[in-house]
Amino acid sequence: MPTNKGSAGRRSLELQFEVPGTPEQVWQAIATGPGITAWFVPSVVEERQGGAVSFNLGPGMSSSGHVTGWEPPRRFAYEEPGWSGDAPPLATEFTIEARAGGTCVVRIVHSLFTSDDQWDDQIDSMETGWTAFFNVLRVYLAHFAGLPAASVRVMGTYAGTQKAAWQELSKAVGLTDLAEGRRVTTGNDAPLLRGVVHGHSGGEQHNEVTLRLDTPASGAALLGTYTWGGQVQIALSFYFYGDGSAGVAMQIEEQWQVWLKRRFPMAASA
Repeated sequence: MPTNKGSAGRRSLELQFEVPGTPEQVWQAIATGPGITAWFVPSVVEERQGGAVSFNLGPGMSSSGHVTGWEPPRRFAYEEPGWSGDAPPLATEFTIEARAGGTCVVRIVHSLFTSDDQWDDQIDSMETGWTAFFNVLRVYLAHFAGLPAASVRVMGTYAGTQKAAWQELSKAVGLTDLAEGRRVTTGNDAPLLRGVVHGHSGGEQHNEVTLRLDTPASGAALLGTYTWGGQVQIALSFYFYGDGSAGVAMQIEEQWQVWLKRRFPMAASA
């Protein structure tokens, strides 16, 4: 969905996703630090109007801001002044609407108040990013809601096209047949992951696969490549749930950092 360009220079992107769970369960997942950490990136949220928010997007990459809307369990909004270099502040709003059958619809609106179009590509790419992370959210809400969670992200840039990066990554980890529901195991010399494919999508700007894991522990993984700000990125996100999840996440982060540095030395060093 392309960025909408409205009056007074407002640019916005609107998305919606259906997820399992009650409004209270979904609220905990999208509007608290432990909840967001369980499916997106390690995050901190001061749970009040005006409270601070921060998101650890990967090594050397973070964004922070403040809460502009706090209406449990219906509406959560925040603003990030420094989300992308010298870009104007980015406003984000989540709203939750209950549906019959034990599900909710989550609506996301990103807004940027500027007449300059130089950040439009980055805003447009948020649709791809949220789609992948909401696959992880569905795994979390369906199977692990409320459990202790820990997440880590291993990243690096790639000197080549996004398509080439994905081909090399998927071959290197031994995941080339990604049919929905297929049970898979990493191969070659990649650290061991076993699980079931829970979603896969791709195109010119991105490729990623979501796995529901049972090895090395109960959790999820999001492995992908994407283009952001003119650079191709390799991004490996891991989520673990239950007692001991923090220890597992720490071990996995170290294993995959070593692997990325060995298999993609230019990406890891960047």
